[in-house]
Amino acid sequence: MSVMKRVRDMTVASLNDRLEKSEDPVRVIDQFLWSTHQEITQSEGLHRQYAAHTDNLHRQWKDAEQWMVKREQQALTALKAGEENVAKIALQDKVIHEERSERYRQLYEQSKSELTDLEQLLQELRNEYRAVYDRRQFYVARMESLRLQQRLNARYSPGNADTSQMFRKIDDRLTDIELETRSLRDLRRMGQETLLQAGEVVKSTIERELEQLKRKLQQGG
Repeated sequence: MSVMKRVRDMTVASLNDRLEKSEDPVRVIDQFLWSTHQEITQSEGLHRQYAAHTDNLHRQWKDAEQWMVKREQQALTALKAGEENVAKIALQDKVIHEERSERYRQLYEQSKSELTDLEQLLQELRNEYRAVYDRRQFYVARMESLRLQQRLNARYSPGNADTSQMFRKIDDRLTDIELETRSLRDLRRMGQETLLQAGEVVKSTIERELEQLKRKLQQGG
């Protein structure tokens, strides 16, 4: 998953670079949003496949464990009945299931870890999409405000318009767009830091609840 994250970071860096050079930032953002939406859809499909595969591995692991316990019990029963050869056969089958259980356990742990990474990547993609979409809406609203202001000024300004003032407004508008564009990277970083902080708060709450349950158990005992 680290490779996917590095590729994603490169994509975001490319977006920032294109925004700084583009005369139509909204169009660039729309292209990025479309690409991100496609990536989210594909990742959700992959997540469903991963989840189903992980569940299957877990079932295989637990099934092998059950057979292992069953064969051991059969071996014990055979020994009590004086059937040592039968006990050996049961133990041999137990060893086979024990090895099978360990193999599936390892596969399950690996798949579960990768599934967790994929879930984290999906959450980052959704947060990123939301943040960029909000920024797009701000651009559209700001540009519309500027357009209406320009129409208002043109309609009610004196006959001899001050062209230098007009160009200063255009320069200010472009400067604002450039500043807002550069803030995308900072906005994304802030979003990730907020998620990490929220995770720590949840972890602290869980620990506190656990301690309360332990005290209740002690008091009940």
